[in-house]
Amino acid sequence: MSLDDHKLRVFCTVAETKSFSKASEIIHLTQPAVSLQIQALEELYETKLFDRTSSAVTLTPAGEILYKYAKHILALYASAEKEIGELTGLVKGSVSLGASTTIANYLLPKVIADFRKTRQKIKIHLQVGNTKRVVELLRAGNIDIGLVEGEVSKQKLTLERLIQDELVLIVPPQHTFAKRKEISLFEITTEPFIMREEGSGTRQMIEKYFAKHGITPQNMKISMILGSTEAIKHAVENGMGISIVSRWAALKEAKFGTLKMISFKEEPLIRDFTLLFHKYEVLSHAAEDFLTYIKNYDFNKLLIE
Repeated sequence: MSLDDHKLRVFCTVAETKSFSKASEIIHLTQPAVSLQIQALEELYETKLFDRTSSAVTLTPAGEILYKYAKHILALYASAEKEIGELTGLVKGSVSLGASTTIANYLLPKVIADFRKTRQKIKIHLQVGNTKRVVELLRAGNIDIGLVEGEVSKQKLTLERLIQDELVLIVPPQHTFAKRKEISLFEITTEPFIMREEGSGTRQMIEKYFAKHGITPQNMKISMILGSTEAIKHAVENGMGISIVSRWAALKEAKFGTLKMISFKEEPLIRDFTLLFHKYEVLSHAAEDFLTYIKNYDFNKLLIE
């Protein structure tokens, strides 16, 4: 990233989020710093680039023109970097990833470690957030590639399925269900159940699956609501209830015998892990290299290890 395009990137982020505060969060700059960058551009062009009302920030006609060219300029920088990288044969630079929690915690550490073994010169930056946050970061150009679980609307993004994820019931090894390979949803309603917090993609998925079979949260014995998969696993290990998590999240505990994973009799509870990237923007040489690598990665070996 050269210094010259930093102001343009800040400008584009404000234009796309229509908010100085949102832009400052995404770029990790303070709000006054964002305002100063915009002010510098306005002084350079001797005109206002944004109309600021109490409810929204919109581009002025001059701002619209600069936005159009700024997107071209940033794409040209990326293309130049990519072609020079191809010419020198050096794949270096950095890749910015955004990933939702399950993927960031349980899949990416191993993938990134394996990737770095042959590509020491590439730096990987990872930001973790829910699916909505990852999409925001991608739209604002602050990450190259997003990895999410759950539904995403396409708008100018390319979506590709990475792998399937199965959600499974987890119980402690001494539980009456522990010897079972499969279980019916209706049997779960009799047990204390530990649920994820509102707004979690996993929770939405679970509620949708239960609703399909005519079970509402009111029919269940919800004993606790916890904000992370790790907290849920600890609570289940300590006999405080049973829960549903991604198979990836419980691999280690299943291997050491502290948790048992059970599939559902009705039908497997499956969702996709999805790759997201910009449809119309050029990926850097390093980002393209990582994208090819992860698409061809053998995830099954992680299930066996």
